[in-house]
Amino acid sequence: MFSAVDVSSDGEALAFCKAAFEATGSPDLLINNAAIINPSAPLWEIPAGDFDRLVAINLSGTANMVRHAVPSMAGTGKGIIVNMSSGLGISTSPGVAPYCASKWAVEGLTGALARELPRGLATVALNPGVIDTDMLRSCFGEESGLYRSPVEWAATAVPFLLSLTEKDNGASLTAP
Repeated sequence: MFSAVDVSSDGEALAFCKAAFEATGSPDLLINNAAIINPSAPLWEIPAGDFDRLVAINLSGTANMVRHAVPSMAGTGKGIIVNMSSGLGISTSPGVAPYCASKWAVEGLTGALARELPRGLATVALNPGVIDTDMLRSCFGEESGLYRSPVEWAATAVPFLLSLTEKDNGASLTAP
């Protein structure tokens, strides 16, 4: 099921999960991929509202989807949750401190969640690598064209994602 959802809204995340699970059943694979990046600037120049919006989408959105998916997944005793991180979730870069902070938080959230999940479920933080997206172009400009497209990424990422198991629980991975 595909739908535009503001994952920063717990109510919208709940409504989406309820409708999706009624239509298709509990997910075997949940990919939390919603994210934004701040315009490149030093942290002290980023308005509080922009910082708060980024954290609401990148971090709270992940938590909202987990909150509403795990009970359904636990009911079936199986499922993998992939929380999209970034190379900037384990390193830093100037001009994007809020993004770095949110992805570091996704890494920590995923590690803690891994220890809380019931048997049969697993979660991983996944660094997709550098992909030529609109978001990347907003930071790198034309240089982003040097990296693979989302379609090229998906060709190797989909088999990788489908191969994840409970044994991967808690891992911080980089997509092939």
